[in-house]
Amino acid sequence: ALFVPAEPHPIAQEHPRLLGNRADLQRLATERAAAYERVVEVARQADAGVYEKMISLGLVSAIEENAVLGRQAGELAMEMIRGPIRVGHVPFGTDLALCGLVYDLCYPVWTEAEREAFHGYLNQTVDANVESEPHVFHNGWYGYKHWGYGIAAYACYYENPRAQQILQDLYTDYCQRAAPALELAGAGGGWAEGYYIHYFLYEWLFFCEIAHRCEGVDYFAHAPSFYQNRAVASLFEMYPGIQDYQSRRPIPMGDGGGRRFGGDRDKALSARRILVNRYRDDAAHQAVHTFNETTPRSSVGTYAYKDFLWRDPSVAKGDLQAFRLSHVSPGPGYVYARSSWDEDATYFFFKCGDRFTAHQHLDVGHFLIAKHGELIGDGGHYDEFGSDHDVNYHLRTIAHNSILIKDLSETWEGIRAGRVTGNDGGQAHAWPHHNGAVADAQAWQGQKALYDIADLLATEEHGKYFYVAGDASQAYSPNKLEYFTRQIVYLRPGTFVIFDRVKSIIPDYKKTFLLQAIKTPEMTEKAIVVTNGLGRLFIQPLLPTHPEIRLVSGEDLYTYGGQSYPPSKDTGPAPECRIEVSPRKPAAKDMFLHVLTATDVAVESVPPAQTWQTESEVYVQVGDWQMVFGKEQVAFRME
Repeated sequence: ALFVPAEPHPIAQEHPRLLGNRADLQRLATERAAAYERVVEVARQADAGVYEKMISLGLVSAIEENAVLGRQAGELAMEMIRGPIRVGHVPFGTDLALCGLVYDLCYPVWTEAEREAFHGYLNQTVDANVESEPHVFHNGWYGYKHWGYGIAAYACYYENPRAQQILQDLYTDYCQRAAPALELAGAGGGWAEGYYIHYFLYEWLFFCEIAHRCEGVDYFAHAPSFYQNRAVASLFEMYPGIQDYQSRRPIPMGDGGGRRFGGDRDKALSARRILVNRYRDDAAHQAVHTFNETTPRSSVGTYAYKDFLWRDPSVAKGDLQAFRLSHVSPGPGYVYARSSWDEDATYFFFKCGDRFTAHQHLDVGHFLIAKHGELIGDGGHYDEFGSDHDVNYHLRTIAHNSILIKDLSETWEGIRAGRVTGNDGGQAHAWPHHNGAVADAQAWQGQKALYDIADLLATEEHGKYFYVAGDASQAYSPNKLEYFTRQIVYLRPGTFVIFDRVKSIIPDYKKTFLLQAIKTPEMTEKAIVVTNGLGRLFIQPLLPTHPEIRLVSGEDLYTYGGQSYPPSKDTGPAPECRIEVSPRKPAAKDMFLHVLTATDVAVESVPPAQTWQTESEVYVQVGDWQMVFGKEQVAFRME
């Protein structure tokens, strides 16, 4: 293995050292010959981006002691070093990391003047960005900033007098601020910022492994609930099925969403590999390794260096088919479940957690369902941060699978940096900053009343079925809502019973149950039917009785309240229809009960579900299953 458990030890003085010494890298090139051959191709011939070109050139130069390739890598680094010092929300950390890797791998071919220029470049960038990317709940702290500081400082540790202090400041800030944030918003391995974890985590883990190798510093030890569960959470965050270029698509969570193929899929794979290598003796990580090996090559060909560094075939394979079928990340309030580990499995995701960052949406209680691709998805397009579409549709409750409570007089304060003009009837947040978040865990605890907006009340795995309950009451304005609780029973392989209790302050506030259908459904006498490719979803509305049902699609999809908020660009396949279910008569208390069944497209119908009530309970019959929910409190039992 390239990286092995290490005790604290002095940093080696010779170069290269970040990824091992020359003998280590040469041994790896022999052991992973096929991957290394592809790295050589990228270094010598392939038309690659600067990122992968610099790393590939540096690796081949160090392994083959090739000064010509080393100079090529060094010249690419010097273009960054000679350029202006980058400040703010730009990836200056990535520039530093690339230059640091090349500096270390190709050290003999750097002139003394070039080395000093690199030292000054690092020091000036650190000084210029003291106030940049301070929020540890955001990707910026890890991916824009500190991974680059750390790699560059380890690279010039003995040559740059400030390198040691830069590393010490990084470590102190991490221990005091970042690690507590990872434990708070990332407990269980999910991450409240959502999809952005696939953009930044790989780079941060890259640095953590360099720190581990160079001096035995274990960054993982300070946030065990996050790191020890992250690979498993990432496993569950992939939709079933191998897609474009032998890649796996992560589910949409907040901003981003990866609807179109991109390098973030390879980052997710490489991040899981790094974690699997570290926790190689753990059975769960061995199952993740088996999952990783179903896509053994990075889907972007010029990312061969990722396979060379991180794909370790010596890790024992676990029994993926016997691995558990659900996972809970209590930090962000994420729940994942599936029917099996087959590629055509039914997939389910549910979120009911607190607020930490602006990249989260107003979507507590939201869920996803997939079978042969998405059936119920995440609406809108992330066309731009703070755009008209973004703040009035994409991040709003109306674009998600949750509940609206319409108070016609409600207004929304500014969201992000955008202008809010739409009243969708959804969730609200008193945005204290355009990024909608506090700087660290201590500050979050100090304003907990503002950010503690939802709770997972129960998660129960019973094999044949899975049960989850959540309270989303605090996610809405208290002026219009007393409570909203959601209970979901997942009957494997493909049926979901969704029971919602909603009480508004005023009976006239219209309540609406939302579903974002990936394709416009067909209305039949017994069900609403969504068909997408080889998958199909049957939706049976049981409560309220005789509901008002609207299908909103086409030009009307992004319109509500007489105003239209179309996206400025298409970010890939998104839900084409919004299903709205509302009671016909106003009441303070309402219950919504729906049975959703995901099947293959060949299935023409599903058995009708039945419901009946007593004074205090709601009964549901689905095939041989009988479930009972409480009317006045969150209660559930299977009979």
